[in-house]
Amino acid sequence: MDNSIKDLQYNKVLEILEEYDIRNSYERIQKIPEESELRNALSSHLNEVNFGKKSILGIDIRMYGSFDYFVQPLIPILYRVLFEETIDHCLRTQEFIFQTYDKETITKQTIDTGDGGYVVFDTPLHSLLFASSFAFILRLYNSYHFLPKLRTIIGEINLRYAITYDRVYKINDNYYGRSIINNSRIISKDSLNRCLIDEGSYQWFLLNIDGLENLQVLSINEISNIDAFQNYDQSIIVSGKNDYFEEKENTRNFGIINSDLLKVGMIKSKNTELNVYNVHIQVSIVMHANDADKKRTITISLGNLNTQGI
Repeated sequence: MDNSIKDLQYNKVLEILEEYDIRNSYERIQKIPEESELRNALSSHLNEVNFGKKSILGIDIRMYGSFDYFVQPLIPILYRVLFEETIDHCLRTQEFIFQTYDKETITKQTIDTGDGGYVVFDTPLHSLLFASSFAFILRLYNSYHFLPKLRTIIGEINLRYAITYDRVYKINDNYYGRSIINNSRIISKDSLNRCLIDEGSYQWFLLNIDGLENLQVLSINEISNIDAFQNYDQSIIVSGKNDYFEEKENTRNFGIINSDLLKVGMIKSKNTELNVYNVHIQVSIVMHANDADKKRTITISLGNLNTQGI
């Protein structure tokens, strides 16, 4: 299936409506009209079968409304700073997997909500790694390593994450689709600051790496065998930095050192039922300050092991 995002043309749809529909109808005797010509014309333009699947990463700052009036306006600014720092971190430390992205691309594929947002990625692995990187940058902030004075003013920040994999489309550079709708439903149900994924994401990991739990043992060479990466520049495996998938013969000391997955339940929203899984990832990274002699190994967790339903 074509994995590109279907770009629906707003003006084209208006042209179709102009040709096959009537803007105003006030007949004396009102009847339901015959719509087959309009349906066929819209179907030809939409071509829904070819809507590509994309992974959506949802990020939300918990308890945004509980911050005082002085701090609240600073939260969207802080989120933007953390987000941009995360982009830089991904592009710098995960060069093979993020080789088709740059800062502008990721920013354009983001729906900003002020206290979080939704980011469009090609695969659930991109979403999971970006979320792990965000959790890492957030830890630097919360532990007074990044913007320590602002940390003192705002206080600790906690996030919840959701990853979904389904169809996405565009209209006038705005993103819509089931993957975004489901992501919003999942993340709004969580009150435990977890990282939750849907059935589509679960199945993607099952197909491509025999399950998400294998992230802790796979090398970047093995990751490169994923079908979605077959057109990537394979030389970056050797020439680039791929810190999250360190090559080790026995045990891994850095990168993804632990990955757990547990089913936590099902969300029923309107006529939709969504299987939801709880993800817990641990990542260990060595950070260097501007002074090369100052470094520290920091291990963070994306999500947690709380399985108390949803």
